[in-house]
Amino acid sequence: MSKITNCRVCDRDNLKPFFDLGAQPLANSLLKSPNEHEEFYPLALSWCSDCNLVQLEETVDPKVLFTNYVWVTGTSKVANQYAEKFCDRLIARTSINKEKDYVLEVASNDGTFLLPFIKQGYKVLGVDPAENIAEIAEKSGVPTLCAFWSDAAAKDLVRERGSAKTIFARNVLPHVANTRDFVAGLASALDKDGVLAIEAHYAKIILDELHYDSIYHEHLCYFTLKNLERLLNDFGLFVFDIEKSPISGGSIVVYARKTKSDGSQELLKYRAQEKSLKINELSNWEEFAKHAHAHKDKLLKILSDSKTDGKKIVGWGASARSSTLLNFCGINSIIISIIADQAPLKQGLYTAGTHILIEKPEVVMNQNPDVVFILGWNFAEEIMERLRQDFKYRGEYLIPLPNEPRVIASK
Repeated sequence: MSKITNCRVCDRDNLKPFFDLGAQPLANSLLKSPNEHEEFYPLALSWCSDCNLVQLEETVDPKVLFTNYVWVTGTSKVANQYAEKFCDRLIARTSINKEKDYVLEVASNDGTFLLPFIKQGYKVLGVDPAENIAEIAEKSGVPTLCAFWSDAAAKDLVRERGSAKTIFARNVLPHVANTRDFVAGLASALDKDGVLAIEAHYAKIILDELHYDSIYHEHLCYFTLKNLERLLNDFGLFVFDIEKSPISGGSIVVYARKTKSDGSQELLKYRAQEKSLKINELSNWEEFAKHAHAHKDKLLKILSDSKTDGKKIVGWGASARSSTLLNFCGINSIIISIIADQAPLKQGLYTAGTHILIEKPEVVMNQNPDVVFILGWNFAEEIMERLRQDFKYRGEYLIPLPNEPRVIASK
């Protein structure tokens, strides 16, 4: 682990700390036993006074974080539905030839977002560093290169396959330790007439809706449009359009190419909005930190009252985000007895730091809980619908975010 001295986007050294979430384990380092030894690392945010990027102060070795990974994109209904739309939207902005060109996804996970391109007859290639996930993608029929993305890796790929007319990198740039080398690689691999799409959890939404649970060691950067454009511009990439994405509870997708243009009306609107709402100012992020501590107190009060009333509480969704929430708030197996998760790679393991057993949804719901604490709150509607339909659940739901924690009764 190393502490940064320079900004991950602009490389300046004017960093100002503003939010310390304490020492926490790596969010996806699930345990085989609650007695297993685990490492804890500092988790704190700084703000760059030059480009205004919010970022983690410490960097964990990417090989520790990503070589063996437990998040599988295809387990999310929202992701599967969005993959089809994303494919159509990207194709509409490109001039890709099915015979000559190929679609490249960097950090392709299990290939869920490349499958729609394959269905439409496009040649594809995924690149992902997680050996176990790349193997899943290959078995699904998605050609996948198991490697960490870098400028050197990009140049090797271009020598072998030529440049790509269409590249996308979803929900990965915020995870990257060397953002400048990563973007340099995207620029190297992109054809001179190509289009690049980058998706990132939007810092404005994190700020507005108090998504402090999205802060964990994998998420090194929290991008606004301003600092994302700054980074891309440094490597000759220029944003020409932007749109919303449902991923992570609220993300943006920017479309860029190697030629400058005025940009779409939507892009101009986003730029003006960030400026008028002062999204990039430190004072707003300092308020964010205060609100996170107040949220913790409110959430613990709700849980304490439920326990006092003798209610059985179980969790749903052992996501990386839930790890930050559980550890920051000090919620352990005494408060939540068990967590349901439909990802087979997580079942039978224990949450990092808080040591709560993760099991199949069927096992968890057989315990007849009174309250389901929806840790994967950004999929709350999907989860509640499944609980109603598959398990005939009629108890309460505790939804921690966005903004205020709240308890709602079954419909």
